[in-house]
Amino acid sequence: MPHIRFEKVAFGYTDILFNNVTLSIGDQDRIGIVGNNGSGKSTLLKCIAGLIEPQDGRIFCPKGVKFGFIEQDIPKKIYDMNLYEVISDAIPTYDKNQMAWKIDLTLDIFKTPQTIRQKSIKELSGGWQRLALIARTVLSQPDILLLDEPTNHLDVAKILVLEQWLNEQVYDIPLISISHDRSFLANCTNKTLFLRGAEIREYNYSYEQAVHLLNEDDSAAIARRSKELKEINRLKRSAHELRQIGVNNYSSAALKKSVQIAKRAEGIETQLSSVPVEEKRSIKLSHSNIYAKKLIGLNNLDINAPDGTLLFNIPQLDIMHGDRLIIFGANGSGKSQFLKYLYNACNHMEEARLKGTTITPTLKLGYIDQHMSHLPLEKNLHDYFNHELSVDNQRTTSILVSAGFPIAIQRTKLALLSHGQRARVAFLALHLMQPNFYIMDEPTNHLDIAGQEELESEILEHEAASVIVSHDRIFTQNIGTRFFVIKNKRLIQIDSPDIYYQDMLS
Repeated sequence: MPHIRFEKVAFGYTDILFNNVTLSIGDQDRIGIVGNNGSGKSTLLKCIAGLIEPQDGRIFCPKGVKFGFIEQDIPKKIYDMNLYEVISDAIPTYDKNQMAWKIDLTLDIFKTPQTIRQKSIKELSGGWQRLALIARTVLSQPDILLLDEPTNHLDVAKILVLEQWLNEQVYDIPLISISHDRSFLANCTNKTLFLRGAEIREYNYSYEQAVHLLNEDDSAAIARRSKELKEINRLKRSAHELRQIGVNNYSSAALKKSVQIAKRAEGIETQLSSVPVEEKRSIKLSHSNIYAKKLIGLNNLDINAPDGTLLFNIPQLDIMHGDRLIIFGANGSGKSQFLKYLYNACNHMEEARLKGTTITPTLKLGYIDQHMSHLPLEKNLHDYFNHELSVDNQRTTSILVSAGFPIAIQRTKLALLSHGQRARVAFLALHLMQPNFYIMDEPTNHLDIAGQEELESEILEHEAASVIVSHDRIFTQNIGTRFFVIKNKRLIQIDSPDIYYQDMLS
C-alpha cells in the first residue's frame, strides 16, 4: 500500500538538517537510514511518519496509511502488563482472538523463556523490553514499520533472532530503519539513504554495496571538481593574457575575448561539483611501547557473580602481545564480570598474583565501560582533563575545542552530556593516557558508523593487545585475532565468530 513521495523537502531547527530532498518509498522497500550522530536521521523518520511538518517542499502520503512507529520509551499504561499482555494490548479488539496464535508464535520465535513471560514489562531487561515493543508494533498490523535503532540493548543472540523474524515472518511489511549496526543493515534492508550535511543520497542497495557506490561517487565528484578547478585556472590565465595583449596593443578584439573567457570561468565556478567534506576524526588512540611477549597469564580462575555464584572457569589462558581477544556469551554468562576482574587485576597486580593471575609490570591499562560509568560523571568536562588527567589548563581548553567541545560547554558536568559525547570524552582520555593494553566492554554502543570505522582503524593501526566484548558483528570480525565463548560455565576458544552465531540460531 505505501507509496510515500518527498518533493524538494527541507527541514531544520537552527541549522538546515536536509534540503531539497526528493525520494519515494514503495511497498517493497526496506530502507536503511545512515548518518553521523546529529545528521537528522530521527527527524527524517518523524517527517515520514507525519509527526512533524517539513519547512519546505511537500510529502505525499496515501490516505489512511498506518505507521508502526516503535516507542523509544515504555508507555506508562503498559508498565504492569506481562509480555503477552503488552503485545496483545496493541492488537485491535476485533482481531485479538484471531491473532492470539501469532503472539505465542512470536514469543516462541524470540526464544522467550517461560520464566519471564508472566513478568511485568518493567521487570524485564532492556533487551526484552525492546523486543516486546517491536513485536507489539508489528502485530498491530501497520502498513509501514519505522524502526529507530532497533538493535539497541540487544545482545547478539537477540539481534540474530530479530533479523530472522523480520525477514521470515514480517517480510511483507515495508520498513524504514535508522541503524548503526552494519550487519543489521546488510541483512534486513534493500535500499540505503545517506544523510550528509544537508544532502541525502539514495541507493537501491543494502549498506555494504551502497557505501561502496557512495565512495565511488565521492571519488568521481572529487576528480570532477579537480578537473573543473584546473579548467577555471586555465581560463583565468588565458583571460589575463588576452587582457594584457588588448591593453598593450590597443586590441578591442582581444579585450572582448578576455571578457568572454573570464565569464566562462565564472560560470564554471558558480556550478562547481560538490564534494564530501570529511569531518575531523573524533576517535584517535595512542599506544605506548611494551616489550613483554606475555602480558597476562590466567590459571584455573573462577569468575564469580557479585553474590559469589560461579559464572564460569578459565582453566588456562595467556594473553600475548598483539592479541585481540573477543569474548562471546549469552546475557548473564559473565562477560562483563570477566572484564571487571581483568580491570581490577591490572590495578591490583599483587592481589591478582595470589589468585594465579600474573601481569607484566610494564602493562598500562586503557578501559572503556559500556555505560561509560568509569567516567567521573559528577566532574565537569574541563576539570576531568585538567585535574584527573593532569593536563594543563590551556592545553585542556585547546584539545577539547579540537575534539568538538566548544568553550561554552566545557564546564558542563559529564553526567549532562549525551552518550555519544561521553564516548568521545572516554576515547579522548584514552588517547592522552597512551595505554598498551585495552579492556573494552561494548565500545561501539554509542558510536555512529563513522566512529565505529575510526575505532577499528585505530585498533588495527596500533596493534595494541585487547580484550573486548561487543555485539557488533562486523567490528569483532574485523579486529579480532582470537575468539572465545562462555559455554557450560567454561571459557572455550572457537575458530571464528560464525560458530557462535550459528549456535545461537540453532
